[in-house]
Amino acid sequence: MTIRRRVLITGRVQGVGFRWAVAERARTRRVGGFVRNLASGQVEAAFEGEPDAVEAMVGFCRRGPQGARVDDVEVANEEPRGESRFSAG
Repeated sequence: MTIRRRVLITGRVQGVGFRWAVAERARTRRVGGFVRNLASGQVEAAFEGEPDAVEAMVGFCRRGPQGARVDDVEVANEEPRGESRFSAG
């Protein structure tokens, strides 16, 4: 079974290695999707794959890497798109 979650992370999440840390973890967990900075200062990501791996990624976004400060994470369920690669933009 494959699931997909889109997350919007608010806080001090740009300029602290957030995208890099998310991309590294997603690739090691074989999760597809993307992570990118938004002009608003937020980070947006989508994770697609096995439920345990996707939920682990959402959990990581709630903490972030060292140096980040996560104030809020919005999570939305989406229909899987068949993505198996992960990109950081």
